[in-house]
Amino acid sequence: MFKECLKNNVIPFIVDERHKLYYYRGLKEVENEQGYLLDTCLSAQDMYGKLLEYFIENKFCSQL
Repeated sequence: MFKECLKNNVIPFIVDERHKLYYYRGLKEVENEQGYLLDTCLSAQDMYGKLLEYFIENKFCSQL
């Protein structure tokens, strides 16, 4: 899934410890409430995006 996100210019996400239980709940409840899984994935995606921004910003600053 990570590779497919990159291939399609979508910020990938990693389900970390903070999101793990929500992710499991989302998988369990996907037939009843699809919002759980989507919200968890979007939250993890936001966190990963911020991490990318941090490293990109610091890489460019160190090269100046």
